[in-house]
Amino acid sequence: MVSEVIASLDKQGRFDEAETLISESVEKLGFRDREVAVFYCDLIDSFSKQGSLKGVFDTYDRLKRIDSDSSNVKRRVFESMINGLCRLDLPRDAEKMMAEMREAGFKPCAFEFRSVINGYGKLGFFDEMRRIVDEMEGFDCVVDTICSNIVLSCYGGHGELSAMASWMQRMKNSGTAFTIRTYNSVLNSCATIMSMLEFPKSVPLTIEELLQELPKEEALLVQELIGSSVLIETLQWGSSEAKLDLHGMHLGSAYLIMLQWVEELKLRFGGGDTAVTVIPTEIKLVCGKGKHSNVRGQSPIKSLVSEMMRRWKSPLRIDRKNVATFIAKGSKTGISSVEEHSEAASTGSRRAGEEAVANSPALHARPRPSASIRSN
Repeated sequence: MVSEVIASLDKQGRFDEAETLISESVEKLGFRDREVAVFYCDLIDSFSKQGSLKGVFDTYDRLKRIDSDSSNVKRRVFESMINGLCRLDLPRDAEKMMAEMREAGFKPCAFEFRSVINGYGKLGFFDEMRRIVDEMEGFDCVVDTICSNIVLSCYGGHGELSAMASWMQRMKNSGTAFTIRTYNSVLNSCATIMSMLEFPKSVPLTIEELLQELPKEEALLVQELIGSSVLIETLQWGSSEAKLDLHGMHLGSAYLIMLQWVEELKLRFGGGDTAVTVIPTEIKLVCGKGKHSNVRGQSPIKSLVSEMMRRWKSPLRIDRKNVATFIAKGSKTGISSVEEHSEAASTGSRRAGEEAVANSPALHARPRPSASIRSN
């Protein structure tokens, strides 16, 4: 976007070039108030991302000189300024802007409230953050999963693990869904788990073992996560394949989901009341190629999965057609082709699922662990 180029030039100190590009952009828009106002709003967003307080307020001054009758444009101006001020660590100014918004006849929506909640929370002003949450509810705005994940991230950024556990209980009680982002926010804040993951060759291989090695606060957070439906919602299960896709997960999330996945395979292939009737012909675990990792092309998640598979002595191997995927299928794992032997496929596939976890220590853990938690 042009606005991003302008903000970048400004940050580099190339002010004349930035100003020239602003003038040219306004001229190209034909000085149409609506289009120019939207351009300036984009510019506020870009300046705030670059941390330019002067750029934000100079652009706001330009906006105030535009006399637009469009209510949508006026609302957009408030949205951009509130969000921009919060990015610049000025949540109190953003809250004042919300008051001006109400005086102008506009009701703040979830976006503005979330911006201010994040603005206060990331600075550690938790009393103010909770006050805005209460105010948000007073305006009949739902404190949804997005907002809840913001709160968790803010608490986690300051090591407030007990507050995170209380907030997760609130989410559960209100029926607010957990997501992969919830996992990411929570587990990134668990210092013990993140330290463990620096040494994949020694990470616990069952949920029960993990809980026993964690401090009480981290163990409580993990128990809240594994009590959610995130794994079941992430796991795809059908007659052709059972697939778990780890895309979007940070390292801690991928690790915990893997432990849950092994427990779930045990339940589904283990017989009894929890056994499945639909037997997939292959099992896939997608972990990505490392496109978004700190070192491009080197996926910490893939490395972790490889080591866990090795320690589990799992039949899943890297797919030759897709190096970002681990797969178990065919005669090597006892999975028969449905087309060739439909009845054998059912029996063979169940055996493959059993083999996928048979050598794992997770088989000996309780299916739904509630291990004792060590206090420290």
